[in-house]
Amino acid sequence: MHSAKHLQNLEPSYIREILSAATHSETISLAGGLPASDHFPLPLLHGALETLTTTPTLFQYGETRGYGPLLECITKHYSLLSSQSAMVCNGSQQALDLIARAYINPGDTVVMEAPSYLGALQVFALSQAQVKTIPQGSQGPDLQALETLFQSCAVKFFYAVPDFHNPTGLCWSLDCRLAVARLCRQYNVSLIEDAPYRQLRFSGDALPLVSSMCPERAFILYSFSKIVAPGLRLGLLVAPSAWLATPEKIKQASDLHCNQPLQAVLLALLNSPELEVHIEGVCALYRQRFEALAASLRRHFGDQARFSEVQGGMFSWFYLPEHRQGCEPMALAREALNKGVAVVPGDVFYRADDPLRHTSAAALRLNFSHSEPGQIDCAIARLKCAFDKLGA
Repeated sequence: MHSAKHLQNLEPSYIREILSAATHSETISLAGGLPASDHFPLPLLHGALETLTTTPTLFQYGETRGYGPLLECITKHYSLLSSQSAMVCNGSQQALDLIARAYINPGDTVVMEAPSYLGALQVFALSQAQVKTIPQGSQGPDLQALETLFQSCAVKFFYAVPDFHNPTGLCWSLDCRLAVARLCRQYNVSLIEDAPYRQLRFSGDALPLVSSMCPERAFILYSFSKIVAPGLRLGLLVAPSAWLATPEKIKQASDLHCNQPLQAVLLALLNSPELEVHIEGVCALYRQRFEALAASLRRHFGDQARFSEVQGGMFSWFYLPEHRQGCEPMALAREALNKGVAVVPGDVFYRADDPLRHTSAAALRLNFSHSEPGQIDCAIARLKCAFDKLGA
């Protein structure tokens, strides 16, 4: 059977494709966006899980927008405005998909930074949006390029990950946030602010959400995958209340509602006074692991090591040395896998036809949150062996 026409050019996720190879017992993975498995807050979940069976109503059908007590808690937890509402989704990935299915017509223009989150590229390709990209700098998107795009065509959405960007790990400056909010308001562009890593800051000062400066023009995507556990598959879509009606209808037709017993477990966790201590511990752990990654890159690559010095999140962007003599990121990733380390080539974070894919510096995305410092050092040593083997 032939797939639908609009699916025929959909690119698979490189990360999902290599998952089986990357999880081989002898392979060290710096590829996926995996939290530290040994630091899931399982002790904090234990009591809530034990008492689930005492509330049979949790196992009935639930409301599409989410478990009522959880939504009340979320309103306080995230300090939602009276003009905003939330809907619980199967991860923030579903939230993004619901926005696209609700509001994007084929040919509508969506602006993204380049490089950008692979899952968002897939969602917008599936919705047949016309994706335009702007370069990313150390402080955020190229604001002049962004305004030029906003001026030159009818842009429906600007999708961005301002806090610890996936894949580069960079964080927008305050000035950049203010400027983007102003431009969205000025040109009537809706912002989709993806914030899955926001709570994983381990250095520097916390900065306000961009959406807090233009709340009437913004969707916000939150995820509990990074601070609780990915297997729960719970995230949030926050928006002006009227904007949620259509995504809610689509979710009704798609899956009725999210897993209600697990929403009750999440509620218990959000109400736990120990949650903040848990997040602080995770941030301290990730700081240690990023520092281990930075030290390993310098040790094995010497003065050739250029990478993003991040203040939080789970990723760093490693620029391949300029004398690499044709060592392409994809070829290096394949050879690295042969050497027992999984990494993600920077190419996959661009559209196939994006000119920025060919003009930007060759790079790899390295995840530091999942592996212990000793494993990270071993992985970077293997990566250097792969790099050397390709004659770079």
